[in-house]
Formats: sequence, C-alpha cells, structure tokens
Amino acid sequence: MTQPSRRLVILGATGTVGVQALELLKTSPALEVVALSAHTRQSELIDLAAPSGGRTFLTDDPQQNQGLLEFLRQGEYHICLNAVVGAAGLPYSEAVLKAGKDLALANKESMVLAGELLTKLAEKTGSTILPVDSEHSAIHQCLRGEQGNAIRNLYLTASGGALRDLQTDEFANVTPQQALAHPNWDMGPRITIDSATMMNKALEIIEACHLFALPAEQVQVLVHRQSVVHSMVEFADGSMLAQLGPPDMTYPIHYALYYPNRPSSNLPGFDAKLFAKLTFEEPDTQRFPALTLGWRAAKLGGAAGAVLNAADEIAVEAFLQQQIRFLDIYALCANALEQMPDLQANTIAQVQAADQWARQFTSRSIEKQIQAASGVSKS
Repeated sequence: MTQPSRRLVILGATGTVGVQALELLKTSPALEVVALSAHTRQSELIDLAAPSGGRTFLTDDPQQNQGLLEFLRQGEYHICLNAVVGAAGLPYSEAVLKAGKDLALANKESMVLAGELLTKLAEKTGSTILPVDSEHSAIHQCLRGEQGNAIRNLYLTASGGALRDLQTDEFANVTPQQALAHPNWDMGPRITIDSATMMNKALEIIEACHLFALPAEQVQVLVHRQSVVHSMVEFADGSMLAQLGPPDMTYPIHYALYYPNRPSSNLPGFDAKLFAKLTFEEPDTQRFPALTLGWRAAKLGGAAGAVLNAADEIAVEAFLQQQIRFLDIYALCANALEQMPDLQANTIAQVQAADQWARQFTSRSIEKQIQAASGVSKS
C-alpha cells in the first residue's frame, strides 16, 4: 500500500531557498506542497503554486498574513520550510512549533532572536527543528546518534566572502557591487553582504549555541575558502567529524525535508576535483570584527541576539542604498549592542519589542550620520 505523502508548507517561496526547494521536489520523492507564501511577488507566487495547487499567502497583505498564521497554527501539514528573510520569519516559526509540526529552518533569525524560547517550545510540543543553514545542517548530521556532553568544540566554516583578499585599508571605499560578488555561493543580498562582513557567522554563532545547547566558548569559526567542508565537530576524545559537499543549498534543504530518512536524489556526490584542496585559516578579527559581536551577544544572551540582528538588517539595507559606508555596518551594530538598555526576552512579544528598539535606534543613528555628512558638505 502506498504511503501518504508528507504535507509541506514553503514560506518565502519566491526567494533563493524557496525556489531551490521547489526545483528539488521535481526530481525527489514526492512531498505534497499544500501552501506557499511570498511577501510581495504575487504573480511569481501564483506560478510557483500552480503545479501543486497549494494555497498561496501574500504576507505584505495584513489579512492574508493573519490567514497564514492561522493556517500554520491549525497544523494541517507535516513540515514547514521557513525561508523568510530576516526577523519577519519569527512569528511563523513560533506558529509551526506551537502546532507541534517539524520546522525546516532557513530563517536563522528565528533562532538568533528567540532560540531559547523556540527550543523550549519544540521540546514541549514534540516538534523537531531542522536547520537548513549549510553550517548547522552539517553539525546536525555530524551529531546524529551522539551525546551532547561528548562535544569539545563546534567549528563553523566560512568562505570569507567577497572581500576576503581585499586590503583592509581599502574597506572604507567598498561598494555594494563589490560586497555582493560572492566567490562561492548564490544567495540573497542581505546574506551576501553579511558574508562580506562575517556578520552572518556572528549570527550563526548565536544560532549554534541555541540549536546545540552549547556555550559561546565551544563554538569556533574557521575560514575555509573552498566551501566544501560545511562545518565540523570536535569530540571530547579528540576525534573529529566533518560534513562535506558542493557549495549548493539544495543539499541541506534535501536533508531537512526528508529527515530522518535519506532517500535517493539526483544530487552529485563525491568529486575528486572539487575536494582536492581543502584549506583552513584562523579568522582575522581585525578584518572581520563582527565575529567578536557574535561571541559577545551569545554570552550576553537575552535580547542581545535580537538587537544585533535588527541593527545589522537596518545597517545592511542602508549600505545597499549607499547611505552609509561598508565599515559603518559594524560600527552601527556595535553601538546598538553597547547602548542596549535592560531589555527583557522572556516572551516572543518582548523579543519583538527588543527588535523594534534596535531598528529605531539604528535608524536614528544613520539619520544623524547622514545629516552630519550633509552639514559638512555644505560648509
């Protein structure tokens, strides 16, 4: 007798991860896509939903967004791929976990903002959080069957981004076009800029601490230019496991959607040419000062992750709009973390309030900076 297919929801269906997931489903064992969402790309969303006949939700419309949240809470599906960009993805993650359904999480901000709350919620409802970030997916795979107390260190690998070989004295004049030219990965604009600053790795440090219940001191970062080793685990006995593969998000998407099984796929396996040279370097925190903010926020806990992420979202958008310089991204994020008041993070609402505080604080800082620069130019 044929087993019924698992029912899948894809949030952020018109983005990079959402499109890759839908392409994957064309050749992999069937999952029934019952709903898809997008923020504003209505025509693209309708086209993507047509083959499956799944429901569509446009989250830019308040009424449809509320409808999506209600749909997620009702739980008429098995797994949800949350590929929404930024803090906007948090309410959807909460709704999925409250419904007791599995969450394939490409929205790292959910864990950065509210990792402690979401992991407790998953434990309460019996949900599984399956990371879709290539780094955390790699660690998840390396830890299958292992005990948490057996871990000595996690090693998140980083390509170094588009500016990894640029002289540091040239950073002041970096353009958005330069920072968006990633050498290995095809990603959205925010994550690509975050790769250039290494803020993506700073946020992944926080995410790893929550996903794998480890202190910040046990989460390390290595620059690995080839993006073939996606992360590694060092165990208490000195043994190490690494997960390898091409720099292609389809692999961690496939792993998460079909977990705990590993069905056949058309994805290529070992390639001697691709895997021929693997190098690792300690990160230079003077070149990538954002890393220090990640470790600091992870140690502070509470609302620090929400503040750091929100400040970065605002700063990156300002950089892409050429309102601030590349180096200002780090400075604005550091200032927000430094000036953070005693914000609570015991509920999702409090986390969202901390997020809003940081957005407003950083936006005001940028406005002051623009006004100051304008005043100088007029004098």
